[in-house]
Amino acid sequence: MEVIIKPILTEKMTDRGEKLNQYGFIVNREANKIEIRKAVEEMYNVVVTEVNTMIYMGKAKRRYTKAGLLVGRSNHFKKAIVTLKEGDKIDFYSNI
Repeated sequence: MEVIIKPILTEKMTDRGEKLNQYGFIVNREANKIEIRKAVEEMYNVVVTEVNTMIYMGKAKRRYTKAGLLVGRSNHFKKAIVTLKEGDKIDFYSNI
């Protein structure tokens, strides 16, 4: 089971990373806080002090087309906000 799916790279999360040393990730829905902590520490070589998780339900989507009304739903996902030890940083743009 892959725990971390992708990092969240938005303006809000970038600001939290600079000011509060918190970083966001989309994670596997079955992963718990201990597994998320271990995965982040192994992947980025940092020390995690706190993990907060949230489960988002997929939104219902509708659109009108020539063929008629199409109804669907976006995917459910789990988001984790990870707080790092003072002095540790994660640079998502170093691989570019």
